[in-house]
Amino acid sequence: MNSAASSIENSTVTGVEHWARKGDVRLFLWEKFVDSPQNKPALLFVHGSSMASQPTFDLNVPGRADSSVMDWFARRGFVCWCVDMEGYGRSAKSRDITCDIANGADDLQAATDYIADARGVTSFFSYGISSGALRAALFAQRHPQRVARLVLDAFVWTGAGSPTLEQRRKKLPEFTQSKRRAIDRAFVQSIFTRDHPDCAEQRVIDAFADAILALDDSMPNGTYIDMCSRLPIVDPLKITVPTLILRGQFDGIAGIDDLIDFFKLLPNPDKQFTVMSGISHASFQQKNYLMVYDILHGYFTRREPGYTAAGA
Repeated sequence: MNSAASSIENSTVTGVEHWARKGDVRLFLWEKFVDSPQNKPALLFVHGSSMASQPTFDLNVPGRADSSVMDWFARRGFVCWCVDMEGYGRSAKSRDITCDIANGADDLQAATDYIADARGVTSFFSYGISSGALRAALFAQRHPQRVARLVLDAFVWTGAGSPTLEQRRKKLPEFTQSKRRAIDRAFVQSIFTRDHPDCAEQRVIDAFADAILALDDSMPNGTYIDMCSRLPIVDPLKITVPTLILRGQFDGIAGIDDLIDFFKLLPNPDKQFTVMSGISHASFQQKNYLMVYDILHGYFTRREPGYTAAGA
């Protein structure tokens, strides 16, 4: 490792907790940066249906370098943010609601309102995974001025060609009978075994499960209900920001033809579709996680086009 790379890897990352409000609802935000949060690009991570934000984006696995994607990007000059959606992690769980995808987009509005007031940031690079990709996409559809570049990982549009959703729909009557569903270690394990069981190390799955279960023993049902019965949630024609779609090679959620049809309709010509080799679901917990970081870093640091065709 050369001296510059060593300096990056050894730089100290600071974490700061914040609390935003969505009416009477308190939302937990987590910020990470090196040296100072000022005058740096802001990266907002949006979690999925079955885990809070810190286990997903700020995971620690002993002996596995850079398990925290927030730390990795912080050391490369970004200010990283994540937020627990209502009903998850450290955010409020008191309302008798399912916490659906639209509610999550509301959470992102409240979170970015808070960050704008606290740090003066008004535009974000945004990454969402699975139902978090749906939340991030709906937020970008509603508030394009707040999203500089959008990344949708393990995304679904209509749900066509998704074996995981096909199986999940069989439990839809059960999901609609309650606001929350129980989770346990076996459930977390199933996330990694349902598509291609060799994509993640067991020690990473165990650390992920420990972090998830330390915060929650149940999860809201709203995103499952939405993804099983209410797709499509977003309109590609109304997502006008530069967009990267990521699809794991073995992902059972994201049907590739469904994604390609969505991709074709995105109006911004600054768009990219990438299939990630050796990845199933939960990209940052896979064996090839550093490859995913590199893809994202290249996208977020890409030179803006110097020429754009007027009216094209």
